[in-house]
Amino acid sequence: MNSQTLREEMVSICRRMNTSDINQGTAGNLSVRSGDGFLITPSSMPYDVMTPDDIVEMDFDGTYVGGRPSSEWRFHRDILRAREDINVVLHCHSVYATTLACHHKTIPAFHYMTGVAGGTTIRCARYATFGTQALSDAALEALEGRLACLLGQHGQISLGTSLEAALWLAIEVETLSRMYVQALALGEPPVLPDDEMERVIAQMKRMSYGFGPEAEGSNDVARPRGKN
Repeated sequence: MNSQTLREEMVSICRRMNTSDINQGTAGNLSVRSGDGFLITPSSMPYDVMTPDDIVEMDFDGTYVGGRPSSEWRFHRDILRAREDINVVLHCHSVYATTLACHHKTIPAFHYMTGVAGGTTIRCARYATFGTQALSDAALEALEGRLACLLGQHGQISLGTSLEAALWLAIEVETLSRMYVQALALGEPPVLPDDEMERVIAQMKRMSYGFGPEAEGSNDVARPRGKN
């Protein structure tokens, strides 16, 4: 995919972040691996006026071309540099995920869908001032072996191999956060054991759960008619 197409898709995803109610105003930011560096949204620009030309091109050494990059460029750079398995970093201030983050609550396996983030929990990173290297370090720690995390008293980060996958996961994290907040009103919910979550995560990987159509042959019961 060429740079211009990536820029156009980034603007579209940013606007969908707001229309899907996982973000608001100029909060949040988005980056995509591109060539030897990455593209990132500009600082403090409302998504409804952002254009593809406003997207900033950055190298992993922190230099950039264009307008001023998002204040959170450090954790975008560091995550993309450390995680060759992902191409997209999406950060937003979704309400329920941020509610939990304000209490530094990790999301446990109260529901099997917690596994979509890659593990038995969705961790909450320790608090650090926005835009700092300390925040980047905290995010990397919380994301170890995971595709999503909460940021203490801040918001959430979701990762993906594509823009659509990262947006899908961010919405799922917010949905899980809302369910967990509501479940807590009845008391701490029971948590699925690790061995069950291992089966769930393995099943999700076999079925490419959340990452696109199920691969043919990945399910040995359901299959298209006329195929063995």
